[in-house]
Amino acid sequence: MKKIGLPVLILLMSALYIFVIPSDPEGVKMLFKLIPMALIILYAYLQPPVSGKRYHWTMLAGLAFCMMGDGLLVWFIVGLSAFLVGHLFYMTAFFGKWSFSRLRFATIVPIAAYASFMGNELIQALIRDDEQALIVPVILYVAVISLMAWSAIMSGNKLAIAGSLLFVISDSVLSWNMFVFDVSHSGIWIMTTYYAAQFLMARSLGSKPAEIAPSSSVSLR
Repeated sequence: MKKIGLPVLILLMSALYIFVIPSDPEGVKMLFKLIPMALIILYAYLQPPVSGKRYHWTMLAGLAFCMMGDGLLVWFIVGLSAFLVGHLFYMTAFFGKWSFSRLRFATIVPIAAYASFMGNELIQALIRDDEQALIVPVILYVAVISLMAWSAIMSGNKLAIAGSLLFVISDSVLSWNMFVFDVSHSGIWIMTTYYAAQFLMARSLGSKPAEIAPSSSVSLR
């Protein structure tokens, strides 16, 4: 069931929420938004803890807080805070599986460039819209999710890397659409990349950890 049936069910319920469920009533929409995440958490729980129990439970905590963020995002700061805590759990898990290579380490440069660009654009948009109170939490979130993505890269886990980068894409579209200017079909882009990101995070629990590379290595394993 977990190898085929559960991923198919996650895909179907995600597609149902994204393409079929109407916006009203809001409670029903929220229920169907959370169902794919609940299934993803179940899928993660069923993964063999090949990277150790601590990594397993830390990742589950990250997934759980992200699910809370889904439900609480109607109160923006509260939902954002839940997501931020989720990223801190992810970061803790990934840094705990640190596998150094020079090339992976160097990815901090483009990630920092991304964070600087997004941060600057969001600050300008928030000032323009007289939403200065949101500047600190939004910029903090940009910094944390960027560091989370880098920590995934440094873990060497390909599924975690793909999941973290999709998460960055999802939240980039969301924040750009919310604060800078409208993105065409933003809801589809946000949720497809988001569910894919969380599924890959969950799937990464069943992946063997990367071997520790020597400091001279430039491998992207």
